Amino acid sequence: MSTRDFRTTRRQFLTGGAAGAALSTVARPLAAQEPPVPLEQYRAEYFNAAEWAFIMAATARLIPADGDGPGALETRVPVFIDREMAGEFGQAATWYMEGPYQPDAAPLFGYQSPLTPAEVYRGGISAFNDWCERHHDAAFADLDADAQDEALSALDSGEVPLEPELRDFFDLLLQNTKEGYFADPKHGGNHEMASWVYIGFPGARASFLEWTDPSKDNVPYPLGPVSIAGERA
Repeated sequence: MSTRDFRTTRRQFLTGGAAGAALSTVARPLAAQEPPVPLEQYRAEYFNAAEWAFIMAATARLIPADGDGPGALETRVPVFIDREMAGEFGQAATWYMEGPYQPDAAPLFGYQSPLTPAEVYRGGISAFNDWCERHHDAAFADLDADAQDEALSALDSGEVPLEPELRDFFDLLLQNTKEGYFADPKHGGNHEMASWVYIGFPGARASFLEWTDPSKDNVPYPLGPVSIAGERA
């Protein structure tokens, strides 16, 4: 079964997340594409209204906009996650999903849920919102920022009781948020390559010959990123 590592901690996110963004393709300039609809007008492919509200709120707290770089909403991370859940990854189309399962097995045994990632999201969001209603008197998306941070910390630490088959919910959410932030824009996130600009990642630029001169060691890379589609930031 092919899965991704869902268990990287949030602390490792900004320091190590870009390492998974390796790309290899020939970039070529294309005509400017029509800008996407504003995020508040986007119609989710997989999530219902309550689930989409959660995704918007949760990703905004995992990568807030009040730091040095762009936030999850500015980079359209929720769109990336929605497309992932509507697509092959969310449906586990290429995974071996036959039993037996041992949902309470140690994490080192890998993914043990009979549910697809999309089903884990659906069940996890519902269970987490129920917990928020009991402990904070409102669904997660309706809480203030401090309460949302407290609730996400409880979810991360295992204080929120979830069925064993939903145990990967927070890890999926965090991993997909990182992927949407750093992946090529063609997948729906990293809008205008904003995260690449922020960290100085060159993207899919085809040639670096002019930048292999030893005299340029430890000199900031000045050319800016290029997407797989050939767009330049």
